[in-house]
Amino acid sequence: MQGSIVGKAFAYLVWGVRDEDHAVVGTVFDPHATRVGNEELESWLLRLLEPKLDFRFFPVQVDGHRIVLLEIARAARHPVRFSGQEFLRVGTYKKKLKDFQEKERALWRIFDQTSFEDGVTSERVTGDDVLTLLDYPAYFDLLERPLPAGRDGILASLSEDRLIRRSDAGGWDITNLGAILFAKRLDAFHALRRKAVRVIQYRGNGRTETLKEQVGGKGYACGFEGLVGFINGLLPANEIIEQALRRSVPMFPELAVRELVANALIHQDLFVTGAGPMVEIFDDRIEITNPGRPLVDTQRFLDTPPRSRNEALASLMRRFRICEERGSGIDKVVFQIEMYQLPAPLFETPGESTRIVLFGHRALKDMEKADRVRACYLHACLRYVTRQPMTNTSLRERFGIEERNAATASTLLNEAVDAGLIVIQDPAVGYRLRRYLPFWAAPEPQQGGVA
Repeated sequence: MQGSIVGKAFAYLVWGVRDEDHAVVGTVFDPHATRVGNEELESWLLRLLEPKLDFRFFPVQVDGHRIVLLEIARAARHPVRFSGQEFLRVGTYKKKLKDFQEKERALWRIFDQTSFEDGVTSERVTGDDVLTLLDYPAYFDLLERPLPAGRDGILASLSEDRLIRRSDAGGWDITNLGAILFAKRLDAFHALRRKAVRVIQYRGNGRTETLKEQVGGKGYACGFEGLVGFINGLLPANEIIEQALRRSVPMFPELAVRELVANALIHQDLFVTGAGPMVEIFDDRIEITNPGRPLVDTQRFLDTPPRSRNEALASLMRRFRICEERGSGIDKVVFQIEMYQLPAPLFETPGESTRIVLFGHRALKDMEKADRVRACYLHACLRYVTRQPMTNTSLRERFGIEERNAATASTLLNEAVDAGLIVIQDPAVGYRLRRYLPFWAAPEPQQGGVA
């Protein structure tokens, strides 16, 4: 905890240095061979830590003596418990945090004020190391700015956007923001290696057989176009014939896929350890999952401006034109899905994560009732936020229902009204002229009726 209080990215334990005079005497301690009971030391430590914390052992030679360093990442968001107890280092002693209330209050203030982006992933590196580790040309390309002539100008620009900052001990600290956006190789930053995007393609509609799996190696900003291109290259396509010519059409709108991948990167809970965004591709759907439950109700994704945990990351991604302006992204996704006449996207929260599912083409007669109701609800939301009325006619256009089958659209509207997801704007109006609203837009509670 002490490292968090004094603003350090890491804390260290050292074996092989004498406490009294700090003389290097060496050690026979081998963390990889040490066991606690029948359990390996590292496994035992991880099991008792809550939340899981990133740590590494480093055996090194100093003046001919073998010493061992344990590097421990700083706590984030709340204190770390070991075997159910929070501890604090006071001088050379380990104390219970609860016995030092002033330090506990100071720690919570730091947690409240420190975002993930402002954390440090590499301390005291040289300017040359910064340029080696970060894809700085991509930063200037994305901003459409010329590359400064000298190294100092490049470092100053990166510093202005909080990608790096001056270290009190000399050199530069690379922030989590800088590394996660512009790392040439994410695995060069140990604490961020699990934040890389995993793309998995399966055979069929289940997870029993994997055709291809790839973990993204670059930062989110410098690797985004390559990531989206790779995903689109794996997506199924439909072949259509127009005027005797056969052409392939993507099963899913590329704009929708791009926006949802960007959303997964931006809105994930970066404090969740051991997990990162994942894209899973099946024959009939694509699922995009990110760590962390959403800060906005899934039923309000379309009309509520998103609340981002990672505002600095989101702001830069908007400046790079990687994602849409605040609040417009999901609108465009639903619009694209309707234009392709695909089943409505599904927004769900399995466990402590957020998942959005896009489905391949399915005829209306083959849709489950839940799919039909969800499509009606999202259509009502989209029409409302674009200040257009939802009517029997607009729903027929959304599903490609011919005018002579208007009764089919009425049945769909009835299902959504009965489910409580849409309401009739004015029940006194005749059936053919009725307009519908999402339930949250109703001026007052309304009763459902025949569409």
